[in-house]
Amino acid sequence: MASLLRVRSRARPNPLFLRTLPTFLHLRRTLCSATQSQPDPDSPPTTTKVLESFKEEFEVGSRLITLESGKVARFANGAVVLGLDGTNVLSTVCSARGDAVRDFLPLTVDYQEKQFAQGVIPTTYMRREGAPKERELLCGRIIDRPIRPLFPPGFYHEVQVMASVLSSDGNQDPDVLAANATSAALMLSDIPWGGPIGMIRIGRICGQFIINPTMDELSVSDLNLIYACTRDKTLMIDVQAREISEKDLEAGIRLAHPEAIKYIEPQIRLAAKAGKSKKEYRLSMLSDRTMEKVSSMAAAPIEAVFTDPSYGKFERGEALDGITQDVKRVLEEEGDEESLKVLPKAVDTVRKKVVRKRIIAEGFRVDGRRLDEVRPLCCEAGIYSVLHGSSLFNRGETQVLCTVTLGAPTDAQRLDSLVGPPTKRFMLHYSFPPHCINEVGKRGGLNRREVGHGTLAEKALLAVLPPEDDFPYTVRVNSEVMASDGSTSMATVCGGSMALMDAGIPVREHVAGVSVGLISEVDPSTGEIADYRILTDILGLEDHLGDMDFKIAGTRKGVTAIQLDIKPAGIPVDIICECLEPARKARLQILDHMEQEISAPRNKDDSTTPRLATLKYSNDAIRRLIGPMGALKRKMEEETGHFKFEASWMFTTFCPLVGLPINVVFLVCCARMSVGDGTLTIVAKNQAVMDKLLEKIDFIVGREIEVGGIYKGVVTSIKEYGAFVEFNGGQQGLLHISELSHEPVSRVADIVSIGQQLSLMCIGQDVRGNIKLSLKAVKPRPGGSETDDVGEVSVASAKETAKIWAPVGDESKAEEQQNSASDFPIGKNELGEAKPATSQVPVFLIRSAEECGDEKSTSSNLTSEDTPKNKRREPIHKSKSRQSQDVMDASSLHSGPFPRTNAKKSKNLKQKKSSSHLEECEKEAEDKEAVTAKQLKIGTKVTSKVHQIRSHGLVLDLGGGLKGMYRFEENSDKRNFKIGEEIRVACSSFSSKGIPVMTMVDED
Repeated sequence: MASLLRVRSRARPNPLFLRTLPTFLHLRRTLCSATQSQPDPDSPPTTTKVLESFKEEFEVGSRLITLESGKVARFANGAVVLGLDGTNVLSTVCSARGDAVRDFLPLTVDYQEKQFAQGVIPTTYMRREGAPKERELLCGRIIDRPIRPLFPPGFYHEVQVMASVLSSDGNQDPDVLAANATSAALMLSDIPWGGPIGMIRIGRICGQFIINPTMDELSVSDLNLIYACTRDKTLMIDVQAREISEKDLEAGIRLAHPEAIKYIEPQIRLAAKAGKSKKEYRLSMLSDRTMEKVSSMAAAPIEAVFTDPSYGKFERGEALDGITQDVKRVLEEEGDEESLKVLPKAVDTVRKKVVRKRIIAEGFRVDGRRLDEVRPLCCEAGIYSVLHGSSLFNRGETQVLCTVTLGAPTDAQRLDSLVGPPTKRFMLHYSFPPHCINEVGKRGGLNRREVGHGTLAEKALLAVLPPEDDFPYTVRVNSEVMASDGSTSMATVCGGSMALMDAGIPVREHVAGVSVGLISEVDPSTGEIADYRILTDILGLEDHLGDMDFKIAGTRKGVTAIQLDIKPAGIPVDIICECLEPARKARLQILDHMEQEISAPRNKDDSTTPRLATLKYSNDAIRRLIGPMGALKRKMEEETGHFKFEASWMFTTFCPLVGLPINVVFLVCCARMSVGDGTLTIVAKNQAVMDKLLEKIDFIVGREIEVGGIYKGVVTSIKEYGAFVEFNGGQQGLLHISELSHEPVSRVADIVSIGQQLSLMCIGQDVRGNIKLSLKAVKPRPGGSETDDVGEVSVASAKETAKIWAPVGDESKAEEQQNSASDFPIGKNELGEAKPATSQVPVFLIRSAEECGDEKSTSSNLTSEDTPKNKRREPIHKSKSRQSQDVMDASSLHSGPFPRTNAKKSKNLKQKKSSSHLEECEKEAEDKEAVTAKQLKIGTKVTSKVHQIRSHGLVLDLGGGLKGMYRFEENSDKRNFKIGEEIRVACSSFSSKGIPVMTMVDED
């Protein structure tokens, strides 16, 4: 397919003489045709440039795929754009010119996802992409692993592959597309390469395999298989699965091979149209003369070293260095400069032949093990009690230390990738320091090898983690390689699994991993494998000298992760599938040793163990807890304690000639809070910090108030008759002078002071609905007697309702608690006994100190008309439904010294509120003729006694512990009443709180 691009240019007028803009280049696409129109002789000269573009279209898995070259990146040695639906990936290949002076292939693969591909501006400060992210490094490895083995031996010229995502619709992962585009670009270039290759992704949903699954399908798939191959051999396998059996995995691999081959033929056709002829590059090969000379001097000593199983890793290395020095001295005496230049590579080639020949012929390995034998195992869990979880795993001379750190949901890693989830709550970070191989090195940023090994172990452990709904916390596993002699990534899987159980995380079962190697013998005439041996649990040297590194991790039920890397130009599929069974047997053996050390999640119940708690609140409660701009939340975190460490550096920004030393103190809080949608998650260093923070939350947000519950409050004001206390999230309660101590108290200030924090018991509410608190109820009586007989009810505090992180057996479900408003279930008090309330609205009204303490304030509105019978409130024996109705009435009516009724014909009189406190009745009058609360009806006449005299009315004792109130009429003469005086009254109405309102009865 070809296209023409015509460029027209005209003489540009001088802008100094013309005010109009000049005519610039105009681009117009035209089609190729056999006949071209003749140019007009009067028209300006026209320049035409032909840009040829070539395209191939084909289908894989019922999806149309296009390969296009020639439209963009024309200067690159090879450039191809691969498109699938709305996703397009450009891959370019370039090679350095000149002779290569090295003994390895410097292949660099860079994969980049820029945010313009999905129509988004980056959120960074500079609004542009920065250093490569983890996903970009992993995608680069996916491209690198299958193409590297196909470069010819001795080709050591620098090659760079750059894959860029041009557009993404979010449905397809661009990594597989980039690998196929890279293969096509290498085919079009003049670089010698043994391709093409095909790469395919396979998923499985409900037992059915899916070719090229979308991202939505992958989210519910139990298999994510990436398979790369040539026409007849496997090159690379990468698997993430949810305990898939070896049989099903083999079926997926055998299905992927013919589907991946479908990418190969279109690449060959595109290369035939637009490809370049391969260039003759100089290959750095060892001459036969050099190999014969070095082999004759080094073969026997090397074989003696590798037949002695007593040699360790470093002892073998020192012996080989000695052999190399001996050969070097002989070559220097002979003056063989050519052989001296390639001596290290020649000795390594001789070593490789000796080791491989012994394994093939005798079946003995470097350390004397059998082919299917696993190295000695030693594992230990919980080696550092201060950490959330830790383990130390040893396999042979390989040693890995794994630690687990738990965090809040907001600690999850944020991902800025084009596809996939936006966050990641499980992270495994693999570290390979230089000291683990006794070398000196420099620690830098992200390392491709470390990122790849950590991701492999992360995928292996992810399959056994509990669902996010059951365990919503962020988990970070750190793997520190202490000593390396092969398979450190699989040791990370084993150590990480034990560390997760040591942390008390409810993982389903252990995950173990093992690496399988291959030693093959190739027939020189056919190039096919004539004989081979499969090695279980390979050493680092066997990995270096062997043909493949096949890492397989899983549980007893099946495989969870696989990574296959090879060195030759492909391995038959049958050999790959044959390696699954030896890996399964070795994995079961390793799992047995791990389960002997720890077989179930640990019970983390000691006081030094870090804790996590999840509480549920209403949005209003969370708003109060956070405070303006999060100030209250930060203050609570700082008050719970912190670590302190200092850092210093030379400040040279403003004056580069004078460096000013700056010391900065960093504070790391021992507790952190994260807020979600109605959920508060707390991460505390230990149980003591957790308790301290939960107490603060209880004080700010509050909890359900119940009679008998003990609360912590702060004294806000002191009056002659008692003290007002703020508790339970800002609510006010009255601590009467009679409730301060078991001994008589003359002055309130002698017992409490303003700002003092007290532990108080709620003992009920008075006739006004004010909360009554008691200090003496929480203190023992003199002489060791029991406290007042108050019905205590267990109160659900934040500690009890929180879903605190604990081992599987102790983990309880979090109870939903709406703390913005709660009921006041009246327990046993002087009025009787009531059932616990269920409404979330306060039953009573909280009054301020000014309302209760100002004797000069006037009374509230009074009513004189009767109210209907159904408006009567009986606080002693009311039902739940009745209580809810009373709650609504109490919250909607005015609260004064005598709450007004709901009569329709009442006359509102503007008076000041009375604020004197109604003292509690200490004795109940015994009267045979007294009526009960149930018998009292409107119009009932009784003989009452004056119990209290108020400025706007009387408190009457109606007998039987029943109290009523009589209101002075306006503009009426107020006679002098005496306490204890008998008065004949009749019930005229009931207040909103169920208190009888009485009127005077004239017997005459």
